[in-house]
Amino acid sequence: MQFRRSLWCALLAPLLTLQPPVGYAEDYPSRPVTLVAPWPAGGAVDTLCRMLGAKLADRLGKPIIIENRPGAGSTIGVGVVAREAPDGYTLVMGGSASLASTITIYKKLPYDPTRDFTPIALIARIPFVLVVNPSLPVRSVSELIRLAKEKPDQIAYASGGPGSPHHLIAELLKSRTGIAMMHVPYKGSAPGVTDVLAGHVPLMFSDPVPALPLIREGKLRALGVSSKDRWPAAPEIAPIAELGVPGFDAVGWVMVIAPANTPAAIADRLHAEFKSIVSLPELQRQIIQLGMVPVDSLPRAELQGFINSEIVVWSKIVHQAGIAGTE
Repeated sequence: MQFRRSLWCALLAPLLTLQPPVGYAEDYPSRPVTLVAPWPAGGAVDTLCRMLGAKLADRLGKPIIIENRPGAGSTIGVGVVAREAPDGYTLVMGGSASLASTITIYKKLPYDPTRDFTPIALIARIPFVLVVNPSLPVRSVSELIRLAKEKPDQIAYASGGPGSPHHLIAELLKSRTGIAMMHVPYKGSAPGVTDVLAGHVPLMFSDPVPALPLIREGKLRALGVSSKDRWPAAPEIAPIAELGVPGFDAVGWVMVIAPANTPAAIADRLHAEFKSIVSLPELQRQIIQLGMVPVDSLPRAELQGFINSEIVVWSKIVHQAGIAGTE
């Protein structure tokens, strides 16, 4: 009998060490929580993190520290969090680039988006606006398609760099319409917009915030938005899906994630808190002003499936663009 007890203890000991201490989830949080923003300070994602962090601090009763870890298209900051303790004290704002498209673009990521994280809450979608310099003789998506077919590879489009959303969304438009255009990559979207504005490159899919004032001043012409729904900040710009490319829907998105094996009770609480925060009218207005569209997050149990499906979608586009495994 003594031998059996000893054997069972030996078998159960490793399993017991994997369980959080009694009361662990109930005491959460007992110290400050860090939310990593994997983009530079002052940008839209950083601003979003700070807005959410302020509200989350009020609800949890502990400070939320925003830590910027930019670099390599947000993969550095996300990779750092993948190696943190799964205790709910370190979170990161992942996105469609770091969690979906880069897995195909990079030869080797420092993490696996399908198994190294506990998804917490989907926060927002990010549409892009197809803009052209007014000197380009097109006033609609159908006219652009017609001109591009008449002049294959003679019309250039700018992007924020190879594999950026600006690049991949344009590649999706090419594949869906059978047109051929020349890619002109820049180190970031701002210089791309500047050159479209100057007429050096005739068009691009732009981040909405810098493009909107230029559109309203008549310095850029908007042909359509990449999301299937209208952008609340500029509902007068119709979706490309309504303008001759049925079903077109290509947007970025951001999601709060934690290291894999974060206790379910903690993940569930954070999910509920973020979901409630994003539903606040004040936060929704602020998110829209950042060029994003707030979303009512999917249930936590469905978030990993969402990431997996997005990997499949963006992988096809990355292969069509010929940049798979180039980084």
